[in-house]
Amino acid sequence: MKNTILGLMLAVILALAFTGCGNSTPSENSAVQAKSEKVEYTCPMHPEIIRDEPGNCPKCGMTLVEKKEMPQDTMHNMSADSMENMKNQ
Repeated sequence: MKNTILGLMLAVILALAFTGCGNSTPSENSAVQAKSEKVEYTCPMHPEIIRDEPGNCPKCGMTLVEKKEMPQDTMHNMSADSMENMKNQ
């Protein structure tokens, strides 16, 4: 009886260990992730211009650059006390 239980437990452990192993390589995973992320391009002088592919700005002709997430303005992250201290300086 003990041998049967130990055998079943070993089989479950081995099954769990091998199901976590995938066939894809890390480079394949990153390629799939890169395709799912949408890349947008914008003009440095005209941020309202947004395109799905690189090119030139229709307003000024500058080369469009990859749009990156901009950090929030630091003033929005400050507490009321910090802002009051800045005003008093």
